[in-house]
Amino acid sequence: MVTLIAGLVVFFGVHLISTNQELRGGLVARFGEQGFKIGFALVSLIGFVVMVYGYHKMQMYVGSKNPVLWYPPDWTRPVASLLMLPALIFLVAAYVPSRMRFYLRHPMLLSVKIWALAHLMVNGTVAALVLFSSFLAFAVYDRISLKKRGVGAPDGDAQASFLNDVMVVVIGIGLYAFMVVWGHEYLIGKRLL
Repeated sequence: MVTLIAGLVVFFGVHLISTNQELRGGLVARFGEQGFKIGFALVSLIGFVVMVYGYHKMQMYVGSKNPVLWYPPDWTRPVASLLMLPALIFLVAAYVPSRMRFYLRHPMLLSVKIWALAHLMVNGTVAALVLFSSFLAFAVYDRISLKKRGVGAPDGDAQASFLNDVMVVVIGIGLYAFMVVWGHEYLIGKRLL
């Protein structure tokens, strides 16, 4: 559990820097915009790897060091599966200039909220609660922080080609199919089909 929590602290700690304009500004002044971005990316990656390793390690201890708090009912699996489709479409929308990105405002945060909620529904261990509730809480916090700081939505275009929105949906569905058929088992170790 210590490894998981350490990874979460590093990952979200560096992300909290972006929500504090003075701190971020001071680091940019000291290291330059490029230096800040490289440092941010490296520390985020380290935190992410430690977090994933810690969570993976906790899966080996289900029942002893990672007690089950609840056993999700059978109906939660299909609901979580359905929620993951828009979550992955919104994730793609965060990276493609489109009307969808324009109207969703912050599709990455919406994607993370849906992803975390879906995974909380189907995972009842302490480690799952710590991991997924941390992501959900941070996404809610970050969205509120963006509003307070007056940060607008990422570049999107209300007049963008309809094809961009189609591309977002097609790629999102493809990513969903990949994760269901092969990716989740390969990357996470849990077979979905």
